[in-house]
Amino acid sequence: MPEYLHARNRAGAAHPTTVRVDTPTIEHHRVPFGIGEARPRISWVTTAPASWAQTGVELRLELDGQVRTHEIPTGESVLVPWPFEALRPRDRGQLSVRVWGADGDRSGWSPATTIEAGLLRPGDWVARAIGAGWTEGPAGDRPPVLLRSEVEVPGTVVRARLYATAHGLHQTEINGIRVGSDELSPGWTSYHNRLRYYTYDVTGLVRTGHNAIGAWLADGWFRGRLGFDGGHVDLYGDRTAYLAQLEVVLSDGRRIVHATGDAWRSAPSPILAAGLLEGEHYDAGREQAGWSTSGFDDSDWVPAGPRRIDLATLVAPSGPPVRCTQELAPVSVDRRADGRLVLDFGQNLVGRLRISLRGKRGDVIRMRHAEVLDGAGELCTRPLRGAHSTDTYVLRGDDTETWEPRFTIHGFRFAEISGWGDQDVHGSITARVLHTDMRRTGWFEASDPDLNRLHENVVWSMRGNFVDLPTDCPQRDERLGWTGDIQVFAPTATFLYQCGGLLSSWLRDVDAEQLPDGTVPWYVPVIPGGEQWTPPRPGAGWGDAAVLIPWTLGERLGDAGVLRRQYASARAWADLQYRLAGPRHVWDRSYQLGDWLDPSAPPDDPAGGLTDPNLVATAYYAHSSDVLARTARRIGSDDADELDSRAYAARQGFRDAYRTGGGRLTSDSQAAYALAIAFGLFDEDELPAAGKRLADLVRAADHHLTTGFLGTPVLLDALTRTGHRDVAHQLLGRRTVPSWLYPVTMGATTVWERWDSMLPDGSVNPGDMTSFNHYAFGAVADWMHREVAGIACLEPGWRRIRFRPGVESGLDWARAAHETPYGRASIRWERRTEGVEVEIVVPTGTTAVREFPGMPDRELGPGVHTSLLPEPACWGEPVG
Repeated sequence: MPEYLHARNRAGAAHPTTVRVDTPTIEHHRVPFGIGEARPRISWVTTAPASWAQTGVELRLELDGQVRTHEIPTGESVLVPWPFEALRPRDRGQLSVRVWGADGDRSGWSPATTIEAGLLRPGDWVARAIGAGWTEGPAGDRPPVLLRSEVEVPGTVVRARLYATAHGLHQTEINGIRVGSDELSPGWTSYHNRLRYYTYDVTGLVRTGHNAIGAWLADGWFRGRLGFDGGHVDLYGDRTAYLAQLEVVLSDGRRIVHATGDAWRSAPSPILAAGLLEGEHYDAGREQAGWSTSGFDDSDWVPAGPRRIDLATLVAPSGPPVRCTQELAPVSVDRRADGRLVLDFGQNLVGRLRISLRGKRGDVIRMRHAEVLDGAGELCTRPLRGAHSTDTYVLRGDDTETWEPRFTIHGFRFAEISGWGDQDVHGSITARVLHTDMRRTGWFEASDPDLNRLHENVVWSMRGNFVDLPTDCPQRDERLGWTGDIQVFAPTATFLYQCGGLLSSWLRDVDAEQLPDGTVPWYVPVIPGGEQWTPPRPGAGWGDAAVLIPWTLGERLGDAGVLRRQYASARAWADLQYRLAGPRHVWDRSYQLGDWLDPSAPPDDPAGGLTDPNLVATAYYAHSSDVLARTARRIGSDDADELDSRAYAARQGFRDAYRTGGGRLTSDSQAAYALAIAFGLFDEDELPAAGKRLADLVRAADHHLTTGFLGTPVLLDALTRTGHRDVAHQLLGRRTVPSWLYPVTMGATTVWERWDSMLPDGSVNPGDMTSFNHYAFGAVADWMHREVAGIACLEPGWRRIRFRPGVESGLDWARAAHETPYGRASIRWERRTEGVEVEIVVPTGTTAVREFPGMPDRELGPGVHTSLLPEPACWGEPVG
C-alpha cells in the first residue's frame, strides 16, 4: 500500500505564511515574578514554515524607562543565557523576542513577558522576625498566632509589594483581604540552609491613608509533628516566626517601607490547633472581627515577641507555589442512622473540605478523612497510621458560615462528617484539590478505557504528591521526599507537568542535606525516622537520585545548568559508591532496600523479594557511574576521562560478579534482567539470550509482574529493547494481581503503593505500609508515552524526537502530546480498514524520525505530517 505524506501547519494550511514567536518564558517559572535569579535564562517557542530555521535572535528589555536590545547569532531558543546587565533587587521589566532565519527577515516582536526580581541580597531586608508575645506551651498546646500592625500611606499608591516568609506557615491579610492565593507557604525546605520567601503584588490592597496588615502563623513543617513511629516535633525550632516587608511606591516617587518588628502586636487565633498530620480545630466563636483592618482596637493584644531568621538563608522560589487547582463535589452522600454523613468524592485526592452551613453557637462539625472504606462501609483509617486527619469547626452561630482549614491537608476520597444534621449537602460541601500549581505539559489517551484510567491515576498521584516537594504519600504519617521514588518517576513527571522549578529547588535541598561522605539521605528534607533510616545510610536507587534526576532534567528540559549546579553533589555520591564497591567494583557490603516491594516480599518485609539486593546495588553503581561520565562530558568537565574509566570498571565488576554465562544472572528474576538490560550491563551478543530469559520469566508468571520499585520502571523497556514488544504489551494489559491494571479493576483512582494495597476480596492489605496514592509504580506512564502512543525524546530538550506508533499493542488507536521546550509535539495513530493512519506534529526548531514496523525510518522536519501506512503483518494481542 503506498504511503502518503504531507506537511501542514496546525491550522491545516500548507505552510504558515509568517514566523511567530510566543511570549518568552524565564527559567522554569510559570510566572517570573519575585524571582531570585539576577541573570535568568530565557526560552521562547517559534511557529514557522517547515523549511525555516532560526539563525539569530534579538532580545529587547524595557527597564527603568530605557530600552535595551541585544542580538545573538544562534539557533538556540531554550534557556538562552541572559545577555543584559544583571537585574537589581526589585527591577521590573518587559522582555520581548524576535527571530530571523537564513534570509535575514525578522519576525515581529513576541508578546512581552513581565519579569520582576525579588529581594536578592540579605541587605535588601530591613524586617525583623516576630512571633507570639508570650511563652508558648509544650507541643500539642500551641495554637496558631495572629499578628498585626498598621501603617499610614501618605500619598497615591503606584506599586506595592509584600515580601513574606515564616518559620512555620503563614497567611497574610491587608485591610481585611487575603494576600495571594498560595497555600502552605513558604513550603518545606531544609530550613537551616534554605528558607523560601514569596513576593506578592498588593497594589490593589494598599490605599492612601490608614492600612492594616495582619498574619496568621502556624506550626507547619517547622515545628509541627512530622514522620512515622509517632512522629517528631520541633525539628527545626520550638518557636514559629514571621518575617514580612511591605514596600509601597507613591506617585511622587517616595518609597514607604513597613516591616515586621517592634510595632507589631500578637494574640491567640481562633485556630485552637493545626497540624499537617492531625488536622485543624477552629472555634469561630473566638474570632475577632476586623482584626486585620485599620482602626481595630488591639489594646488587649500583647507586643509581638522577637525571633531570629537568618537572612542569609532566604531564597526566592524557583517554581510556582501550592494552590487550589480544582474543586470537586461529592458524587454520593450516605446518611447514617446516627446522623453521620459519609461522602464519596469519586476521586482520591489531596486537599481539604470547604463547608457552608447554619447552626447554633457552639455546634461542632467534625470531619474525618480516608482513602478507602472498610468492609463495613466505614472509613478505613488503619493505613493512615498516626495521621489523625480530622478537622473540627465550632460554629459562631450567625447566618451562613463558610469555613476551610488553613494549615493542613489530607489525602482522601471519602469523608465522614458528624454534626451536620439534616441540612442539604448539595453545594455546601466541596473538596478543594491542593498541589504545586505546575503547568500541564503532557497528555495520553488510547482506545482502552482501562489504560486511560491508569494514566489518569498516574496524573492524580503526581498531583497529590507534588505538594511543594515530591513526596511518597499524602495521607499517612509520612509524607516525605523519598529520593528513590522520585528518581524512578522523574521521566514521567517531566512529561506530564512543567516541574523543573520544583525539582531543581528540591535538588538544592538534596545537596544541602547530603552528608560529608557523600551519603544521600533516604528522604529530603531529613527528619529522624527510627534506626532503619536514621542516621542515613547509602542506599542504591535512592541515593542515585543525586546523579539521575539532574540527568533527567538535562535530557527532558534541556537544562544543562542544573547538571553543572548539581555536579558536585552527584560526584560526591558516585565517589562514595566507588569507595564502597572497592577494588572488585561490587557493592555488596551495605544495607540495601533492593527491589523494594516486589509482590513476593512479605507484608512486614518489603525488602525481602526475589532479587539479590547486592546485585541491584552494583547495577545502580554501574549505571550512575555511566550517567555521571556522560554528565561530565555534557558540561565539559575535566573529570570525563577518569569517570569513563570508572564506569567501565563498574560495569565489569557487575559482569564478573553476577553473570553466570549464556545471558543468565545469579538472581534469576524479572528485576535482575530488567536492570541489567536497561543499564547496558550485557554485551550486545548476550542481549538475545538475556531478553529471552526475561520474556520467559514474564510468561512463566502468566504475564504478571514480579518486580518492585526499582525493577518495575525498567521492565517494559528491557523487554522492548530485546525484541519482546508483544510480551511487554501483554504484561501492560494484564488485569489480575499483580499488574498495573488490577487496581483499575478494583476502582482505583490513584496509583497504589503495593500491587495489592486492596486484596481481591475488597479488604485492605494487612501490611503496616499501605498507601492508595503513591506514584512509584506510575513510572510506567513514561513507557506508555513512548511505546504505546509513540513519542520519545532523543536529544536534550526534545531537540530531536522519535515517533513510533505502538501498533503491537493491539489497540485501535492511541495519541499523546507534549509541550516540549520548542512547542507542542504530538502523535495520533488509528487503525483503519485500509491501513494505519498516523498524524505527527513536529515543532519548529526540532527534527524527528518516524519509525514503523516493516518500513524504513523516515526523517521529518517541522510541521504536521499525516500518513496512511500499511498494516503490519502481526498485531499484538492484549491480555484481558
